[in-house]
Amino acid sequence: DEVISGELVDQFQVDVFQTGSGTSSNMNANEVIANRACEIVGEDIGSKVIHPNDHVNFGQSSNDIIPTAMHVSALESIDKEVVPALEILKSALEKKEKEFSGVVKTGRTHLQDATPITLGQEFGGYKTQIEKGIKRLENVRSSLAELPIGGTAVGTGLNMHPEFPKIASKYISEETGISFREAIDHFEAQAAHDAMSEAHAALRVVAGSMNKIANDLRLLASGPRNGLGEIKQPENQPGSSIMPGKINPVMAEAVNQVHKRVIGNDMTIAYGAAEGQLELNLYKPILANDFLNSTKIISNVAVVFAEKFIDLLNANKEKCENQVEWSMALATSLSPHIGYDKAAKIAKEAYVNEKTVREVAIEMGEISEADADDMLDARRMTKPGILESEE
Repeated sequence: DEVISGELVDQFQVDVFQTGSGTSSNMNANEVIANRACEIVGEDIGSKVIHPNDHVNFGQSSNDIIPTAMHVSALESIDKEVVPALEILKSALEKKEKEFSGVVKTGRTHLQDATPITLGQEFGGYKTQIEKGIKRLENVRSSLAELPIGGTAVGTGLNMHPEFPKIASKYISEETGISFREAIDHFEAQAAHDAMSEAHAALRVVAGSMNKIANDLRLLASGPRNGLGEIKQPENQPGSSIMPGKINPVMAEAVNQVHKRVIGNDMTIAYGAAEGQLELNLYKPILANDFLNSTKIISNVAVVFAEKFIDLLNANKEKCENQVEWSMALATSLSPHIGYDKAAKIAKEAYVNEKTVREVAIEMGEISEADADDMLDARRMTKPGILESEE
């Protein structure tokens, strides 16, 4: 309990860059526990009345204990840190999806004007990305829930009571509140760390989703006068040390940087997990370190992004509606009625002469003013179907 609470943290001096099995860290823990136990029973530190190997490490090996700790800490951090943080982010995006449902704006593909969309639909897409990310993390739980404990040195379970893995898994489950079980195959569990690689890949996808959202919001908030300016970002801090009044998308850029760090961690974990030789993978410390670094920074930035940026966003409704009115992509809704070529001609004429599609279509006699009201209704274009005149 003292070790878990952090009371003895100053006694753990081993660096992450050590023997690949994590034996240095395991023996550090064994010795600290043994010495503290000696103190408790009134014996001298180092007396080994309670022995680090014979007692504390009894029936165990670094080769099964370290990967067990890896799985427990990885799944705990996902369940208790990452997923709750992503739920906060998802909720923030969902609120904006509803709040912005009535704001019609220009859709964009290839960064070029495309058919209309609502700002709410954009945020709904972001919400679904995070929702699917949570499901991806749920899908990797099963692999991480398998514990290598009981395999001892090479997976055979030598010097271990046959019931120990089940008893230990049950105890760990009770302590953490997470359902763990004995590994299906102890040889696989110690020689390969595919579960860690798989789970971190899901974290990388989540970070990538957040990065995409952050990039989009930075672009939509660009300006405020000479950019898209479709949303108004919060003033988290002065943006420039030299340009007065400039506001930067600070929290969105924090997400971008976390994404790059997670990609780096993912490369380390992917390579490390693939580098096992025969009965043992020798990259355990760095796998654990980088995995937990990713869960920590993803959790932290997701909450900050939600509470300090997304929650405080406002729509620039007037600018959105003005831009969509001038979009040449509105001609798309005319194609089913007058054909692609005529619709394209209208769009080109509108661009060359700096007119709206509506103005050119009426001038060319392709549709009446009454038809234009219905067939060029940007709001109606945000829903499935072919726009017909309601007359």
